[in-house]
Parts: sequence; C-alpha cells; structure tokens
Amino acid sequence: MGRAEGVPEEGLMTASDVAAHLLGSCKSLAGFESYMFGSTLNGVGRDIDILVVGPDGEPLSKLKSELGVAAESLPLHLLYMLPSEANHTRFVAREKCVPLAYLAGYSESRV
Repeated sequence: MGRAEGVPEEGLMTASDVAAHLLGSCKSLAGFESYMFGSTLNGVGRDIDILVVGPDGEPLSKLKSELGVAAESLPLHLLYMLPSEANHTRFVAREKCVPLAYLAGYSESRV
C-alpha cells in the first residue's frame, strides 16, 4: 500500500490508515459508498483519490463539510457521484476502486 503525509502527529499514513481515519472522522460516510482508487493504492504518488457514491442534497453537503476538514491534513482528491452515475460509467470496476471499509479492515457489521 502507498503512504501519504498525514496528520502531523501521525506522520506517514498507509492507505489503510487513511481509510480508517476518514471513516472515523467523517461520520456521514456511513450513508455513502466510499472508495479509494489510483496511485495511493499502488504505492506511488502523493495524492489520495477518494470516490464517494450516494445521494445529493443535505447529506452530501454535510459530508463535504466533514471531508473538507479531513482534506486540511491530507492531500485528498475527492470525486462525488450519484448511484446512477456510478452505475452508468462503471467507474468503480473500471478504476479498480477499493472500499474504504475494506482498506480499514472493518467488518460489514461495523460499517
């Protein structure tokens, strides 16, 4: 897994660390499907690509606020899609996106 500069007191973070940090600090992610993709998963690059699939409106506004705080300490690149967009583009499969819950080692019952 790749490493990224993270929260200063945490030093370098693995993709698993980043996923656990996001899931722990962005409680609204529970209402969305969230994935990591791109160079961080391959151990190269310095940015962290995150895909969030779910509803728009107030839930998305709240999530964007939470992720904005997380982005202050992590080099996040965020992509938001409605479920219909994700299905139509097949982005998750095409880009080999990995669920954040899987990276964080969460069982389905914890997510």
